[in-house]
Order: sequence, then structure tokens, then C-alpha cells
Amino acid sequence: MLQRLLSTLLLWATVLASLWYFGAHAAVWLITLLSALTLHEFYALAGRMGHRPFRWLGLVFGALMTAGPFYLSQFLTDGEEIPDFASALLALAVVFSCCRVLARRDAPGRAGAFAATVLGLVYVPFLLHYFTRVLLIYDDPNSGVVPCLWIVAVAKFCDIGALLTGLAIGRHPLAPNISPKKTWEGAIGGVLTSAAVGAAVAYFAADYLPENLTPATAALVAVPLAVIAIISDLIESVLKRHADLKDTGALIPGIGGAFDLTDSLILTAPAGYCVFLFLS
Repeated sequence: MLQRLLSTLLLWATVLASLWYFGAHAAVWLITLLSALTLHEFYALAGRMGHRPFRWLGLVFGALMTAGPFYLSQFLTDGEEIPDFASALLALAVVFSCCRVLARRDAPGRAGAFAATVLGLVYVPFLLHYFTRVLLIYDDPNSGVVPCLWIVAVAKFCDIGALLTGLAIGRHPLAPNISPKKTWEGAIGGVLTSAAVGAAVAYFAADYLPENLTPATAALVAVPLAVIAIISDLIESVLKRHADLKDTGALIPGIGGAFDLTDSLILTAPAGYCVFLFLS
């Protein structure tokens, strides 16, 4: 527990310091790095399940998918609509994967390789790239940094609240066949923690968030986002259980791999994007 706490504090300090000095560029770099590391671990899980995804093809397209929309927007004139670059790259990745499948010699593994490659691209970089799209909602992408942080805080503090509440009073299993240690009490504690954190960030960072995201509104909006974060976390548990792994890696002491860090963010990113698109 102490190691997990220290790793969490160090990660938050690194993220906040990077954003303070480099703004939206740091946000894009961090999202792209975490997306690439998570996709790498996703493909490792697929390998343990008996599939052999086209790892480098996926990683290259995934990085372009995550960072591309932001840097493409730098070449557009004011008022010009940003094209859906990520969707175009995803479609192109499917085309390249099909070509790669035909070149593969081991016929029995072709379908699994194709499915794992494309699923990884859709589930990890395509969904995480919505953090980049949050930045692009605003005329100045730096104005989207705090909204991104708000989404991350709501999702990750749900994890922390659920863990602490579950350890203290957890009695009733939430999904015993998927993640035996998670409890309903922990889930409720996580959701309440997210609501409190969402309201607190909206109060103290009011100057950097949409005016209509009041603390009360932030607390209400944080509730469904926290539920989505829990579901996102459980999906990773499904994959790890199928691959017979406890953690996806040992990148972060006390936490595990990159996937263990981004698990609750993957489904929360597009949901959070919809929230800020509506509020803008």
C-alpha cells in the first residue's frame, strides 16, 4: 500500500509539473506515451491468449492516432474545422492489417492476429485520443488542460476511494468471477469520492473550467463518469483473467503496468469528451 501511495504521488507530481511547464504539448505527449505503453501491454495479453497481433503496425498507427489530431490542428487556419484524423487513421490501419494478414504464412493464426491488432487500436489509442480532442474543443488548447485533468482526477480518485472503502468495510463482492477483491461498498465509496473530488476541482479551478461546471454540477456529472471508470477497470480485469495474469507489467511499483494505470481512463475519456463538448 505504501509503495502504491508513493508511486501515485510521484506520478501526479510528474504530470502536474509537465503540464505547468509545457501545457497542452505535455498533455499530448503524456497521452501518447501512456497510450503506446498500454497498447504494447494489450498486445502482450493477446499473445498470452494465443494471438500474434501486428505489434509494430499497431503501435505506429496508435501513436499517430493519439497525437496526430493535435499537431494537424496547428496547420489549420482559425475557424477551419479539424478533420476526424483518428478515424481516418483507424480505417487505414484496418487496410494495412488486411494486407499484413495476407502476407502471413501461418493460416490458422491470421484471423486472431487481425482481430487482436484492430481491437487493440480501437480499445486503447482510439478511445484515449479523446483526451486530445478535449484539448481541441477550445480555441487555445491550453484551456483544455484542466478539463483533461478533471476527467483524470474523477476516474483515478474513484480507484483510490474504492480501494480504501473496500479495505475498510467491503463485504459484498461486486464481480466475483472477474475481480474477487472488488466490492459494492468499495464501488459506492469510489463513486462518492469521485463526486467530492470533481466538486473540489471545479471549485478551486473555476477560472480554468467552463462557467456552467459549478461544484454541484461537477459532483453530479462525476457520478456517471465514476461508474464508467469502474466498468473500464473491470474490462481490464476480464482481459487479465483470460490471460491468467495479475498485473500487465511491472512498470510502476505498487501499481503494475501502464494498462493498470490507464484501465479506468480508457472508457472515461470519450465520456468526458462528450461532457465538455456539451458544456462548451
